[in-house]
Amino acid sequence: MSIVVWTSAALIVLGVSGALAYRPLRRMLREIEVERARELFRLQRERLEAKFIELASSTGKPKGLRWEHCEFHSPVSFVRDRSSRQLSAFIEVTIRFSAIEGEGMEEVAAVNDLRNATAVFHYHHGHWGTGGRVLFNMNPEEAIHRYQEQFEPIPIA
Repeated sequence: MSIVVWTSAALIVLGVSGALAYRPLRRMLREIEVERARELFRLQRERLEAKFIELASSTGKPKGLRWEHCEFHSPVSFVRDRSSRQLSAFIEVTIRFSAIEGEGMEEVAAVNDLRNATAVFHYHHGHWGTGGRVLFNMNPEEAIHRYQEQFEPIPIA
């Protein structure tokens, strides 16, 4: 047989082998990425929570209220964006607000009620961060259910 036939056969075998190995390899690399992201989040959680409070409390939301205290709960729920494949973390928080004088909320009795919410964090290019996004009136499980078209939960390994 000529060298052209042997080369063609070898290229076909390599191509088929590569195609068969691609999906399992990609799945394994994703699992490694998720485990690395979870560990990084665990190591950076305190810093991320402080950054979240700084950013979320500076947004002016809810209008007329000042952030007084934000308590973070365990555990962390990890999700993946269905379209971008970006990892995110949801943490249940309990927030206490106070009325800002002159903003019209001083007489509202519910101002002092504790609020349940979900704090959102994102993993991008190997780093965790937050934009201070808050999903009010829902815990992480409810947030995952409500946004199930956008996010898929990542099971604990």
